Amino acid sequence: MPVSKVFSSAAQAMKGQVRDGMTIAVGGFGLCGIPEQLIMALRDSGAKNLVCVSNNAGVDDWGLGLLLATRQIRKMVSSYVGENAEFERQFMSGELEVEFTPQGTLAERLRAGGAGIAGFYTRTGVGTPVAAGKPTEVFDGDTFVLERGIVADLALVKAWKGDEFGNLVYRKTARNFNPMVATAGRVTIAEVEELVPIGSIEPDAVHTPGIFVQRIVKTRSEKRIEQRTTLTRSR
Repeated sequence: MPVSKVFSSAAQAMKGQVRDGMTIAVGGFGLCGIPEQLIMALRDSGAKNLVCVSNNAGVDDWGLGLLLATRQIRKMVSSYVGENAEFERQFMSGELEVEFTPQGTLAERLRAGGAGIAGFYTRTGVGTPVAAGKPTEVFDGDTFVLERGIVADLALVKAWKGDEFGNLVYRKTARNFNPMVATAGRVTIAEVEELVPIGSIEPDAVHTPGIFVQRIVKTRSEKRIEQRTTLTRSR
């Protein structure tokens, strides 16, 4: 009988999978589709000197911002980090190493890593600091820069629905970086809002096949709003 992939809590799902200095890829965009309970379990593990690969670093009191506050992250590989004051403070003071990566390039680096592709050439970033120190090649008269695929020691993702084998379905914009992150991890842990028996999800509806997921846990989602904009009408 196969070993169950289902765990009773985020802390249990993370148990034995975290160590100092590892590279962790984290799904989400802003606060949308982030594996918030797994991030808190990562914080509570006490692991330090982490390299985190994520489109952004959360906000000061949520998402990866929690790990910045506890100084558990040594390096961020990110695209957009404009909503986190503590990130800015650590970066500007030299306490945090940052590898800025164009958003599309970051998505493709994760996808490539998950597909077993060591690297690819792109025009994005040519002639900018993004390309500094990287090999370039000319194709059809245009210069391209070589970007490496990303393979993480651990990947943390958030899905709307999953079955007990780990087949995942994301909901609308919460899909964002999660499918690429899920394939890029040597070990992938998913938290889901709804956990269903195997066979409950139509095969054509699966976004991430369970073969990529080693552990799964049902959590209660706390949906925060990153930027709240209100409109006041004058009478």
